[in-house]
Amino acid sequence: MKMTKETNSLTLLGKKNVKYGYNYTPEVLETFANKHPDRDYWVKFNCPEFTSLCPITGQPDFATIYISYIPDKIMVESKSLKLYLVSFRNHGAFHEDVINIIMDDLIDLLQPRYIEIWGKFLPRGGISIDPYVNYGQVDSKYSEIAKQRFIQHDLNGMDKIDNR
Repeated sequence: MKMTKETNSLTLLGKKNVKYGYNYTPEVLETFANKHPDRDYWVKFNCPEFTSLCPITGQPDFATIYISYIPDKIMVESKSLKLYLVSFRNHGAFHEDVINIIMDDLIDLLQPRYIEIWGKFLPRGGISIDPYVNYGQVDSKYSEIAKQRFIQHDLNGMDKIDNR
């Protein structure tokens, strides 16, 4: 990979022998400058092989995690995001907590204009849990977008994604 001023701080992208850590590690997340900060656009990530552990039983929980955001000044680098999500492998947390931890970490890291995260967990014990959370920058059009998308979430056939 050719290093530029914008990418010379990235330590994971393009490296072949990166070690995967299976314990929660938000420090692995890396960013780069948004080259189009004057424009709103969506960046979407789908992680169909997410795993974490039930904090009570220690049994694995499997999910597809959907992350969508409108960047502001910086963006998350995808390989570091992958390593970050893998770091939940041995982390014990309830589904709802996992999604909120990811949200908090990405808001702290990116200060995005808007972000939403949806976890679609496979059923265990005959029930699935699909937590959803979103955020829009306070006192901006993005906070209004967040309110509307939250109200409309999972209505009118929006739940077309099915990993079960």
